Amino acid sequence: MKRIPGVVGILLLFTACNSGTDRQEQLQTRIDSLQQQLDNSYKPGLGEFMSGIQVHHAKLWFAGTNNNWKLADFEINEIEESLEAAQKYCADRPEVKSIQMISPAMDSVKNAVGQQNALLFKSSYILLTNTCNNCHRATQHEFNVITIPSAPPFTNQSFQSAR
Repeated sequence: MKRIPGVVGILLLFTACNSGTDRQEQLQTRIDSLQQQLDNSYKPGLGEFMSGIQVHHAKLWFAGTNNNWKLADFEINEIEESLEAAQKYCADRPEVKSIQMISPAMDSVKNAVGQQNALLFKSSYILLTNTCNNCHRATQHEFNVITIPSAPPFTNQSFQSAR
């Protein structure tokens, strides 16, 4: 009779240990499933980021040349966000290591926009454009030549200041 409580205790302990193992297996299965979903989720490539930057680069030109400094500042921030995202999501690409070379040119454009200086903006923008092309050459993408835009990228946006 004295053995029955001991056997019951051992069975309860065994059941508790097994349920912990079952829970661990369930959690690991869930982790594996979530990892597979992450692995199969869409991640933009470097080209998508660069295409977005190209659009913001063009919009920046028209904002700055129309003295729409708020829009120009907005476009600078959009370019910076895209560069940061490219570095985060495309870190495995060797080209991404060269992105930092654009920082001084971006700082120059930011300074011109902050001063609302049209002449300084134009020269800084040319520096930015040339730096983009230098980066492309440094990363064997010399075939991708960026220029100062000649026409707005969108016909449904005014680049004039909304004073």
